[in-house]
Amino acid sequence: VQLQASGGGLVQTGGSLRLSCLASGFSLGYTAIGWFRQALGKEREGVSSIRSRDGATRYDESVKGRFTISRDNAKNTVYLQMNSLKPEDTAVYFCAASRSGIITSSMLTSNSYNYWGRGTQVTVSS
Repeated sequence: VQLQASGGGLVQTGGSLRLSCLASGFSLGYTAIGWFRQALGKEREGVSSIRSRDGATRYDESVKGRFTISRDNAKNTVYLQMNSLKPEDTAVYFCAASRSGIITSSMLTSNSYNYWGRGTQVTVSS
């Protein structure tokens, strides 16, 4: 089981990035993929999540209207399109997968997820 996040980088305020999370080795599938981020000196926070069985999505209030999560089942990849980036979006972004049933209210909770990938750095300059 492996989750590989990529697509981070340095971008100016107002710019865009698209993160990718490639999930491999999930022979029995997963119930949701979530994106989390952790800024220097801060706790990890849930950013967005997409549930497998119905495609339901959730976003943290801080990214609503700017970030869009999507999936390509054929490629086993979940994307996070990030537009109108702000300096406060600067963080290491992680993707995580859940193997358990996950309810909507728990989709941005880190302990709902069983597997974590290595992060990708996103830096937004002012």
